[in-house]
Amino acid sequence: MEELFVTYLRERLPLVERALADAAGAPLTDGPAEDDLTRYLYAPLARFTASGGKRVRPVLALLGSEAVGGHAEDALSCAVAVELFQSAALIHDDIADEGELRRGEPCLHRVEGTGLAINAGDLALTQVFEVVLADETLPAERKVRALEELARMERHTLEGQALDLGWVRDGRWDVTSEDYLYMVTSKTSWYSAAVPLYVGALVGGGSEEAARGLLDLGLTAGIAFQLADDLLNLVGDAAAQGKDFRSDITEGKRTLAVVWALEHLDAKKREELVALLDSGTSDADELAHAVELIEQGGGIEHCQTLAQEMAARAKGGAVALADAGHITVEARDLLVSMSDFFVERAG
Repeated sequence: MEELFVTYLRERLPLVERALADAAGAPLTDGPAEDDLTRYLYAPLARFTASGGKRVRPVLALLGSEAVGGHAEDALSCAVAVELFQSAALIHDDIADEGELRRGEPCLHRVEGTGLAINAGDLALTQVFEVVLADETLPAERKVRALEELARMERHTLEGQALDLGWVRDGRWDVTSEDYLYMVTSKTSWYSAAVPLYVGALVGGGSEEAARGLLDLGLTAGIAFQLADDLLNLVGDAAAQGKDFRSDITEGKRTLAVVWALEHLDAKKREELVALLDSGTSDADELAHAVELIEQGGGIEHCQTLAQEMAARAKGGAVALADAGHITVEARDLLVSMSDFFVERAG
């Protein structure tokens, strides 16, 4: 079933890529500083954004519009805004995590330096709003609603990131499964699925019921998406991920697999796992042993089960929205396929 969504992604990708290229920023001056501004600010962000993958998030904005009877083009500026926010989030996240690789290439701060990378990320945040404000096809009231929700999305993501980073900084291992789910809903679900679908429906002319339903569906699907990512980092294809494989252990991330295992291991094994997570190890054998401990604590199995449960709940939401006449039957099928796609990546 996931193939339906993959096909939709492939078909809508050229539309998104053209819109991203058209929205690329340029210096505010054509004077003597123009070349330097391009070199130090606009070109690095453009290269980073151009290196994006499947463009799932912006395509979901197009799907949100089409789901309620609008056109994909109605949501293009919002789609670009979401992808620019993704660029900003990743650039800043890599700096905070002291990352080495992103999308198979050196992180932007490794190429341009930390200061210029921060600045490029800040530019992307500015452009989130500029691209929507510049969209002359959007009625003013829809534009304002979209901007409100994009701002709320940014706030949720920042709150989730604060928890994620703060727990690591303070050496917090008392984080519960409930804490993790709150954090990941804020950090990931809002911008990875919920708001793209929501703003797409709003600018596509959907009813408030339809838009809210897509928001709720996206929040649930977004949890499944992140859980699948967590699993891929621990038990996915090592060759495909390269140096990033099991980096969550090296960085001491409080993923659900880890948190659940710490809640269910005996005291000795819990202490052993915490020591590995605190050590910053990148030794392959030690990383493998950490995964063994997580498995013994039931963390891997719990994540797999919960991801499937969240995907099933999202699929049920899509069916209910279609049955109520809030979204099209075609959108229902795509959203069901999307939910499968989110979890099947983790096998």
